[in-house]
Amino acid sequence: MEKNIINPWTWQDARNYVQAVEVKNAEGTLYVSGQTAISDEGISSNEDMRSQLIQAIQNLERVIGEADYELKNIVRLNIYTTSNHELLENFDIIQNWITENKIRQTSTVLEVKSLFETLKVEFEATVVK
Repeated sequence: MEKNIINPWTWQDARNYVQAVEVKNAEGTLYVSGQTAISDEGISSNEDMRSQLIQAIQNLERVIGEADYELKNIVRLNIYTTSNHELLENFDIIQNWITENKIRQTSTVLEVKSLFETLKVEFEATVVK
């Protein structure tokens, strides 16, 4: 698989995403449903944004790993949140995770009125192999 990053500018680098990712000769593509802070028992978290971010990332990692894909091959990561303000206050969690896993992805962050039950953040990913 070949990945080509397209960045006409440099300002997005500080925000840990890229403008476009071209993928050639992929073996497979994994489309991951929105992953949130839901426990193994199916219980939605009522914790704060920081705790929910950590659990949602762990759930995303689990799905990607179970499918035998690698985090570094996430090419699209959409983030839905009930509060951009709270998300940005805790954005270091996402940025550190992206950096540690050498992820170079396109992204959209979207504030929504609500998510399922008590959830505050949801990650939707596309991963290639």
